[in-house]
Amino acid sequence: MKRYLAPLLLKDLQKKIVLLSGPRQVGKTTLSTLLDKSFEYLNYDRLEDRRKILSVQWDRKKSLWVFDEIHKMKNWKRWLKGIADTEKKNQILVTGSAKLNTFKKVGDSMAGRYLEYQLMPLDLKELKDYGSESPEKKFEKLWNLSGFPEPYLSGSEAEYKRWRKTHLDVMIRQDLPELEAVRRITDIELLFELMKERVASPLSHNSLREDLQTDDKSIKRWLTWLENSYTLFKVSPFSKNLKYSLKKAPKYYLFDYPRIKDPGARLENLVALALHKELLLRNDRDGENYSLHYLQDKFHHEIDFLICNDRKPISMIEVKTSDQEASRNFGIFYPHLKSLNPSLRQIQLVKGLSRPFSTKDGIEVEPLIPWLVEVDFG
Repeated sequence: MKRYLAPLLLKDLQKKIVLLSGPRQVGKTTLSTLLDKSFEYLNYDRLEDRRKILSVQWDRKKSLWVFDEIHKMKNWKRWLKGIADTEKKNQILVTGSAKLNTFKKVGDSMAGRYLEYQLMPLDLKELKDYGSESPEKKFEKLWNLSGFPEPYLSGSEAEYKRWRKTHLDVMIRQDLPELEAVRRITDIELLFELMKERVASPLSHNSLREDLQTDDKSIKRWLTWLENSYTLFKVSPFSKNLKYSLKKAPKYYLFDYPRIKDPGARLENLVALALHKELLLRNDRDGENYSLHYLQDKFHHEIDFLICNDRKPISMIEVKTSDQEASRNFGIFYPHLKSLNPSLRQIQLVKGLSRPFSTKDGIEVEPLIPWLVEVDFG
C-alpha cells in the first residue's frame, strides 16, 4: 500500500530534513523504508542502533538516513543540527511516535532546516484507489477494525482485539514514562477508560476529578500526555474571541475509535479523525492554517464540527446516523457565522442516506460514505 504522504516526503527530502510523527503502529517505519531502496534505518530504542547513533557511525553510502525515536536522546536537537550541517549530501528523515511538539520546540538552532508531517491512520479517502472492495465494505472494516494498517489489513476482528490490547499497553506503559516522569500509570489507564465514554461530548473536568479522586492540574497534565502520545486528539469550541474559546470545554476523540461502544459517538469520532487528517495534510503540505472546532451555545444547541482557515469559518458539518431531516441547529449558528464568511457551507452527513438533497436554506444533506471518500468541505 502506497501511503498518501509518500510523494510529499520524497519531494521535500530533496530540500530539507523531514520530521514525520504520528501514532504508534500507524505505518511510519514501513513508509520510511519504502521511500528509497538505498536507506539506513536506525532506531534509538534498539541498543545496537543507539550505539551507532551516539558514535555517529553508520553506512554513509546509503542515500536516505532514517532516524527513529531520536527525540529520546539527550541534546538530540544539537546532534541533528550537527549532522545536517556537516553531511549535506544525504536525505534525512526523522520519525517519532510521540507527538512532535518536541520537534516544534526545536528552536532557532533548527529554524529553516526542516519540514514536518504527521501520518494518520487509514480512512476512506486514502483507501479510495486501494483494492477492489466497495467504499461500503471499506467503511465496515474501518468501523470494526480501525484505520491502523495492521488490524485493517488483517480483516479480522479477533486480530484487531489482540492488536489493540498490546497497542494501548505499549503507549501508556512504555511511551508515556519516556515523555514525562509519570508515576501514576494506573490512574492514566483509568482516565483513558473514562475518556472512551466521554467521546463527542464537551469534557467536564469536575466529573473526571470526582471519578479519579485527584485535582484538575493532574487531569490536564495527563490529558496532555495522552495527546502527545497520539492516544487521543482535542477539538476546541469555536469563538470569535480566541481567549474565550480556549476557556470553554473541548471535546476529545480517539485515534482507535472501534473502542467506543456507543454507535453515534463512534460515528462522530470516525468523521472527526477523517477531518483532522485532512486538515493536518493541508496545513503541512500547503502551509495553511486550518483548524477544527465545534459549535455550542449557552442553550446547548450544537453543531458537531466547524472548519476554519485562519479563524475564518469555511464549513459547518453535522453527523447523523439515520435522521434525514436537516438539523435546525444550522439556523441558530448560520446567521452569525455568515457575517464572517458569506460563502460558508452547511453540510449534514447521514449514514445510509439514499441520495443527496439540499434545502431552501442552503443545507447540503449528503450520504456519509461517498462524502468521506472525497472529504469535500470547500
